[in-house]
Amino acid sequence: MHSELLRGNPLGDPHERPIHVYLPPGYNSDTGRRYPVVYTIQGYTGHVGMWFNRMPFRRPFPELADELFATTATPPAIVVYVDAWTAFGGSQFLDSPGTGRYHSYLCEEVVPWVDARYRTLADRDHRAVAGKSSGGYGAMVTPMLRPDLFGALATHAGDALFEVCYQADFRDVARTLRDEYAGSYEAFLADWRGRLHGTKDSDLDLIETYGYAAAYSANPDGSVSLPFDELGAPVPEVWSRWLAWDPVRMAAEPRYAEALRSQRAIWIDAGTRDEYHLDFGAEAFRRAVSAAGVPDTTVHFELFPAKHGGIEYRYPLSLAWLCERMA
Repeated sequence: MHSELLRGNPLGDPHERPIHVYLPPGYNSDTGRRYPVVYTIQGYTGHVGMWFNRMPFRRPFPELADELFATTATPPAIVVYVDAWTAFGGSQFLDSPGTGRYHSYLCEEVVPWVDARYRTLADRDHRAVAGKSSGGYGAMVTPMLRPDLFGALATHAGDALFEVCYQADFRDVARTLRDEYAGSYEAFLADWRGRLHGTKDSDLDLIETYGYAAAYSANPDGSVSLPFDELGAPVPEVWSRWLAWDPVRMAAEPRYAEALRSQRAIWIDAGTRDEYHLDFGAEAFRRAVSAAGVPDTTVHFELFPAKHGGIEYRYPLSLAWLCERMA
């Protein structure tokens, strides 16, 4: 699809984006039927083509979703796999002068594009967003920002409780910058752009932290402010900008609490051995959702024995639950 909102974005990333639309069994034969839609978004460094990657002894999510609709009584739905890749590896599905208008792209372009081309139930009560990790983050914040568009969500190990999931990394990133790049992110970026990603062990940690900063604390001119100093200590005025995007804190604000109360279904889960401690983030978001006044009957919360990766088997569980709630 062509995105006018991504045309001319700050990183020079493509404004033509791949999009995969899964149509459930019976779509072509029952031409009068309309369907709910689940928008599926990816974690950091995720590209839409990676949904079809096959790991040993495991099946990719599109196959698991197909099996769900083909062999169970789950109400059918359209599943849309959305691309929000950037040159930094992700966008957090936010509008940012450092990366581009990825929140608006999802809400104002992808959703209408799908509704115009497929037989959707084109209202917020039949539209959900789901994802894992940074995709789980997007699944939490997007319905809070646009409750008029999305009435259900599923977050798997989504980024939340920022002081737990992010802040501990600042000291390690600051040390790596000091030891390998004389404390300069500009030196890292110049080096990184001139070679294959991953040829240095520190590449992922450095670009991921910078990508988050580009989403949470970019400045109007497109420059990026880091949330920590050369000693790894938080810079209060920048760190506060990150915290303002923490789903746990957002849920406490009246306008976002009202948006959460309007949701028909909220699925929250994470692995108990998550390396980024996003099980704590999941629990904190569950508590924030409850404090916002969302009834317990609207929420599914679960911690399960797993790490951060290899949890694709959880996706059809939340997909089925969302479809049942939207049917």
